Amino acid sequence: MSNAPLILVDGSSYLYRAFHALPPLTNSKGQPTGAVKGVINMIRRIDKDYPGSVVAVVFDAKGKTFRDEIFAEYKAHRPPMPDDLRSQIEPIHNIIRAMGIPILMIDNVEADDVIGTLARQATEQGVDVVVSTGDKDMAQLVSDHVTLVNTMTDTVMDREGVKEKFGIPAELIIDFLALMGDKVDNIPGVPGVGEKTALALLQNLGGLDAIYGDLEAIRELGFRGAKKMPEKLLEHKDAAYLSYELATIKLDVPLDCGPKDLAMSPPDNQALLALYQDMEFKTWIKELSEPVEPADAADSSDAGASVTPDITETEYETLLTEESFLRWLDALKGADVFAFDTETTSLDYMQARVVGVSFAVEAGKAAYVPFGHDYLDAPEQLPEDWVWEQLKPLLEDPNHKKVGQNLKYDMSVLANQGIQLRGIAYDTMLESYVLDSTASRHDMDTLAERHLDVKTVHFEDIAGKGAKQLTFNQIPLEQAGPYAAEDADITLRLHQTLWPQLKAEKSLLGVFEEIERPLLSVLSRIERNGALIDTQLLGQQSVEITERLETLEKQAFDLAGEEFNLGSTKQLGHILFEKLELPVIKKTPKGAPSTAEEVLQELALDYPLPKLLIEYRGLSKLKSTYTDKLPKMVNPVTGRVHTSYHQAVTATGRLSSSDPNLQNIPIRNEEGRRIRKAFIAPAGYKLVAADYSQIELRIMAHLSGDEGLQRAFAEGLDVHRATAAEVFGVDLDKVTDEQRRSAKAINFGLIYGMSAFGLAKQLHVGRHEAQQYIDLYFERYPGVQRYMDQTRVEAAEKGYVETLKGRRLYLPEINSRNGMRRQAAERTAINAPMQGTAADIIKLAMLEVDAWLADASVDARIIMQVHDELVLEVSENQLDAVCEGLKTRMESAMSIDVPLLVEVGIGDNWEMAH
Repeated sequence: MSNAPLILVDGSSYLYRAFHALPPLTNSKGQPTGAVKGVINMIRRIDKDYPGSVVAVVFDAKGKTFRDEIFAEYKAHRPPMPDDLRSQIEPIHNIIRAMGIPILMIDNVEADDVIGTLARQATEQGVDVVVSTGDKDMAQLVSDHVTLVNTMTDTVMDREGVKEKFGIPAELIIDFLALMGDKVDNIPGVPGVGEKTALALLQNLGGLDAIYGDLEAIRELGFRGAKKMPEKLLEHKDAAYLSYELATIKLDVPLDCGPKDLAMSPPDNQALLALYQDMEFKTWIKELSEPVEPADAADSSDAGASVTPDITETEYETLLTEESFLRWLDALKGADVFAFDTETTSLDYMQARVVGVSFAVEAGKAAYVPFGHDYLDAPEQLPEDWVWEQLKPLLEDPNHKKVGQNLKYDMSVLANQGIQLRGIAYDTMLESYVLDSTASRHDMDTLAERHLDVKTVHFEDIAGKGAKQLTFNQIPLEQAGPYAAEDADITLRLHQTLWPQLKAEKSLLGVFEEIERPLLSVLSRIERNGALIDTQLLGQQSVEITERLETLEKQAFDLAGEEFNLGSTKQLGHILFEKLELPVIKKTPKGAPSTAEEVLQELALDYPLPKLLIEYRGLSKLKSTYTDKLPKMVNPVTGRVHTSYHQAVTATGRLSSSDPNLQNIPIRNEEGRRIRKAFIAPAGYKLVAADYSQIELRIMAHLSGDEGLQRAFAEGLDVHRATAAEVFGVDLDKVTDEQRRSAKAINFGLIYGMSAFGLAKQLHVGRHEAQQYIDLYFERYPGVQRYMDQTRVEAAEKGYVETLKGRRLYLPEINSRNGMRRQAAERTAINAPMQGTAADIIKLAMLEVDAWLADASVDARIIMQVHDELVLEVSENQLDAVCEGLKTRMESAMSIDVPLLVEVGIGDNWEMAH
């Protein structure tokens, strides 16, 4: 076989997928461009991934095919091609041709059949074939020499891949489709035969001929409905074989050209440039345009001068002499801003040892100073103490501006070194996050590829993977030096690209300068403070949870009538839906009955085993995540656990945490509260927990301007009781606990976009009754209804929503043609301003409280931030003053039209304080 495979691209498959998967992009002339960008992106990727291969793109041609002749209803349910897609076909074809890639469209023949025929011919001629498609039907073509690749999901499917995905070999895929049918193409199949039944038949008996050759054997197969299946198959035998014929990709289509005739031409860059300009694809235009003289980007704080130069060559130095180091040190001191990065032995900021530092002062030029690489002989590297002695004044000088990527980490590892990093002016991770929290991940490698079109050297490229991965101090200097210098260089270039965009948006600039940038220093301090835990209490709880899990397991076996693995979704599905015949609430994408948490919760209302399983899962997760794991996470030096807070993960601005994740400790059950009991105060101190009360509802009252809701908060009423009084038309003192519970579900449900169906499930009432509650609510609080309606309209027009501080959340699906996606985006549009404003408020409060604790002679420190809560360690003799100061500062963190309320608790442990 030839080394370079023939690549056959299923253009028609990607055409529709790109159109429906991407947001409806248009250029300035209003032309739709999303499908063009999606398809061409995919083809560019294929071309790049398979250098030396011939690529050909196959599209469906107009006109009927042989399938229409044998079955008039074939594809009859498919709607006509949308006009917005139809208008993009010609530009797609023109661009592909200009790329030098051949296009095939054979009249009255589907693209699948052209691809199948070419694949057969190529393999007969000794050439491997890769079919690029998103169509599952193509799995029937897979062989030892034909592989499928889906660039939209980044998956490859060979023979083993087909078995893994479908449960059958490629040779039985046509039989599989014949039995099940295909709603998209209107292939009938056998009525009542779904994926599970089809697999049972094929795995046990073989293909269609084998099945019809021994119908009686089906009765012994044991799946639900097996006894009556032979009659059903016999009744629909003609449909099954018709479906087989419709589903079979033809391998013998008469073609004017064969695989050897397919050849690529050099790209016509002039034609491509004109086409890209017409579509307004800026990145691709830039690729083809002549490089321009870069603007002077020395002062990166000036938006007018912060144009990222195109770097074709880089100058990276590894500094091993005092002379070269001092030369760079002078350059750093003379720069308006310099990029700075540390290289360490660990991602754990409490245990990491710094082994070198890198800098950049202009794009394309950077240096690395190694001083802790183990394999280097002492004379070959600069003494670590001397390097720190030279750098410390510069790093601690607030007047020397620094830029970094995730500088919170560098700040923490430097603090362990006895250096207080000051002058943090910019952080590229946070710049990207504030500009668009939803656009992509915000790590340096992703940002470099997205904004600079640079593929960076990844750490795994030089350190390896898995258990044998090297730490940075073990990596040869020939690789370590350029890698570390590139980090600083890319950081500076990213800043030069992102900062002008941020400066151009006043509200976003405010979010960066007033919230996110100053917060990174506060978070670094909180992380290093850490939290004290009672490991003995957690150990005791682990033992008790283990005993309870064993009891639950035995009870589950009794209810199931047999032993099974409670952690296996497959075995659980068999027990619940086949053996116990519980109703199927929801199915997985592969068609199997779902055993997801929300399914078990619904089943638990009527059946004992799902209820037991929910408890079992919850306890298992608590044990593995907290009671077993937390004691192992205690830092040997500090005796505390130190979480990591992430500023650039959630779409709405809320912080997340990991190792340990403090946000997910349950508070509504006894086991979760016991874990909080294990977070304790040291001797002479108490834990103080300060929590915003109903903050998102208060923000809703402000945003909606609803007089009734605002009055309830202004008068200090129990807002859920007040809502119940309004909705159910009773006096405040006559509201029952059940009515209050319903009102609470409505209050919180509506701000999260809950439908009448969702509310009905939560309240265990009929959908009509739930809708009546919602209608009554909006009748009593018309401002809320106006806010929601107005937000949907504005979000659709602008493509984003904002918090009160101007934080922006983009909504790429807000104008989606897919109704479910659009409605999900609308729900997000309503909730995000509330959740995002709540996030802004707690962050502003942290800044206020941290500054107060630093300035005043207060013996207290913040040790955790969880949801809307701050947790502090406070000296016992300063409790009253700290609680009062804390409450005052948190309640005044932001001024809105209703009062913010903070509830403060004190205790020897977190559970008592909360």
